[in-house]
Amino acid sequence: MNLDKSTKRISKRVKKGFQGYPQITLAYFGETTDCASEVVVGYILEEGATVQEQKFSSKADARADETIQTTLLKIIERADAKTVTEIAGVAVIQ
Repeated sequence: MNLDKSTKRISKRVKKGFQGYPQITLAYFGETTDCASEVVVGYILEEGATVQEQKFSSKADARADETIQTTLLKIIERADAKTVTEIAGVAVIQ
């Protein structure tokens, strides 16, 4: 799957807003706000449940990495996530 297709499908799910559980949260981190070298995927099965996290790293921008974006989409689909949220911007790793 190409990068544009993956990012558009993820963006479409994010725009739907809260639809219930399970919920997946995407957060991007990097050395600067211009380049996200890591993405953390948080999974919540139900309200009040512990968040399960998985981290993916890239030498370049993870937002422009076709493999990572395709993997994120597959995680969302396989988890049958009703809600997908994305933390805006890139948080700087200290």
